[in-house]
Amino acid sequence: MRIGELAERTGTPRRMLRYYEEQGLLVSDRAANGYREYGEPCVDRVLQIRGLLDSGLPTRVIKQILPCLKEPRAIHVTDATPETMATLERERDRMTQRIECLLRSRDAISDYVEAVRVNQARGASGVSCDGAVQAAVQDDAVQGAVSGRR
Repeated sequence: MRIGELAERTGTPRRMLRYYEEQGLLVSDRAANGYREYGEPCVDRVLQIRGLLDSGLPTRVIKQILPCLKEPRAIHVTDATPETMATLERERDRMTQRIECLLRSRDAISDYVEAVRVNQARGASGVSCDGAVQAAVQDDAVQGAVSGRR
């Protein structure tokens, strides 16, 4: 299949598919006319890459573990090096921190939404910003720091 079909089937922009290829995460063959040609297994591979990226793993780590992914959601490592194990443990811990931060932010937003609804039900015209929104903003800053985006 060509890049357009792979993009459509996986919901991944063509530009991202080219990027995955540049990073060594995805491999295509070239037709005589120079067009990229992808095999059927590339659909699952792209979905795996996207899932790993969505979970917060950087492409350099994904490149390390892709050879160990034989099927979606299963990692088969027979000869993991101490460096690979340390990297995976670090990334797992970073994910755990992000999850905890997201849960705190979600709870803070839920508390704020509930407070607004209660005040609206009472007929209050305005709602002051209580600690819930401030906590959500602080958690967002923490999340950015944990993920290295700030």
